[in-house]
Amino acid sequence: MKFSTPLMSALCLLGSGWACADQVLPAPPELASGYRSGLQPVHASRHMAAAANPLASEAGRAMLRAGGSAIDAAIAMQMVLTLVEPQSSGIGGGAFILYWDGQRVQAFDGREAAPAAVTERLFLQADGSPMPFRAAQIGGRSVGVPGVLRALKLAHEQHGKLPWGNLFAPAIELARNGFPVSARLHTLIAGDPFIARSPAMARYFLDEQGRPLAVGTLLRNPALAHTFEQIAAQGPEVFYRGEIGEAIVAEVRSHANAGYLSRQDLQRYQARQREPVCGPYKAWQICGMPPPSSGGVAVLQTLGILEAVQRASPQRDLAALRPVPHASPAGLEPPPLAVHLVAEAERLAFADRAQYLADSDYVPVPLKALTDAGYLASRAKQVGEYSMKHARPGQPMGAQLALAPDRSPLRISTSHLSAVDDSGQALAMTTSVEAAFGSHLMVKGFLLNNTLTDFSFIPQEHGKPVANRVQPGKRPLSAMAPTLVFSRASGELVASLGSPGGSQIIGYVNKALVGLLDWQLDPQQAAGLPNFGSRNAGTEVEAGMASPALIRQLAAWGHEVTPMTMTSGMQIIQRNGEGWSGGADPRREGVALGD
Repeated sequence: MKFSTPLMSALCLLGSGWACADQVLPAPPELASGYRSGLQPVHASRHMAAAANPLASEAGRAMLRAGGSAIDAAIAMQMVLTLVEPQSSGIGGGAFILYWDGQRVQAFDGREAAPAAVTERLFLQADGSPMPFRAAQIGGRSVGVPGVLRALKLAHEQHGKLPWGNLFAPAIELARNGFPVSARLHTLIAGDPFIARSPAMARYFLDEQGRPLAVGTLLRNPALAHTFEQIAAQGPEVFYRGEIGEAIVAEVRSHANAGYLSRQDLQRYQARQREPVCGPYKAWQICGMPPPSSGGVAVLQTLGILEAVQRASPQRDLAALRPVPHASPAGLEPPPLAVHLVAEAERLAFADRAQYLADSDYVPVPLKALTDAGYLASRAKQVGEYSMKHARPGQPMGAQLALAPDRSPLRISTSHLSAVDDSGQALAMTTSVEAAFGSHLMVKGFLLNNTLTDFSFIPQEHGKPVANRVQPGKRPLSAMAPTLVFSRASGELVASLGSPGGSQIIGYVNKALVGLLDWQLDPQQAAGLPNFGSRNAGTEVEAGMASPALIRQLAAWGHEVTPMTMTSGMQIIQRNGEGWSGGADPRREGVALGD
């Protein structure tokens, strides 16, 4: 990866001494379409870090160069993302972390939790109808207990090599000295009418005339620098039990759309270590997050169904349905039959997701039954020549249809980062404040999440409770799908990947896995492939990337095709011989960096 001179100037903030002279710098170049053509995979022999912003990737690589572990790199990247990509993730949100220590995969759950005082009617209006999304999102009502710091600390206690405080140095210096507003951040600020209604956000994101900060404006955040300094010195306790937590609670409860978060909620919150969900796909073992994420289960179900389809009909083997050249920015297009098969498998997975998946501490989730090979083979029989249009949930062994399906709208958000260190330890972490700019509450330089809107607004249907309904202390269902891939023959780590994109994350990860494993694409090609899939409604194809011929053929097979913007943010690190190759999604501004 070659950087432009202006971007190299921005990265000097993270070089020797961690400081640079003040200057106004242009953001990373992006095409008007938002797709950066011509990107090549990055190669490294020792270590690699990949994140959604070059400054975050550079902070991660700096920790790896200092002998840090993958979790050390992730902490440094998350803190920088809190500053430079505030619309997507930060310390006011939550995260799911998959970690490979060379012997085992661990899953760290830092998902936000509902306050103890909420009821299942949290998002219902007086007449019992669900609130409009924006009315629910903006303000304190939607704020869950942030979990990312607790999860990072839990993983660092087990796998960190560098001192906790050192990991905040890049973000502190960037917050104090400033960073250039990127084209992506500028566009998101300009498109959000609620920023002007939040005094703290308006002061930070708008100029004196109330206009969005121009691309390249040097943006400083001394309040966040001070917050980071406190957390670096005192650990997460100052966030959960100290003055930062007090400020969070005050902001949530004083807003016109007040929430229920209390100091006790913050003090009681604990990140959880859970068993990852792992399963076979052809020559590989795929590991993902368990509930309260649906990502791991849905990805395993999709791949398991596709493998069963192949066993029943060898001519439907995805490995033989390779992408073809196409005059789009990606240069490649998946063939119609591959899109058909993946979309149909995803319909079945999303039907089960809505019916069965929720926080497993509150709802009995039949994890093993949902990913059982026999069950997936029975589901695969529904994948025919024509689209089923809408799949119904199956009934895995032992599962009871005692709950109603979650029919919530499927929304889009989030960020992803991956890292591999000198010892081969690896991490995949997907992190979020939920919708763009979260709840629009800004406290001490960072934004608070609106993650409670990931619950079903409607608690019951036809007299049955919805699995993903609001309950005190419960963690809302997520589609985040950080993923680690291993060789089944050797047990060796093959790849770390994941993407933002809300409920579309599952499809983005499926597409990348098919690209990497079945089509043997390099990580940059896999990240850049046109997006496609289904969330059990229409069949979605990426606008401007799907050919008329593809759309016509899918329609002939009964698909209701919807071309749409599908702004994935994939980060991929893949083993390449004795070293690593990395790729970053060309639709956003991220990069992979390594030595």
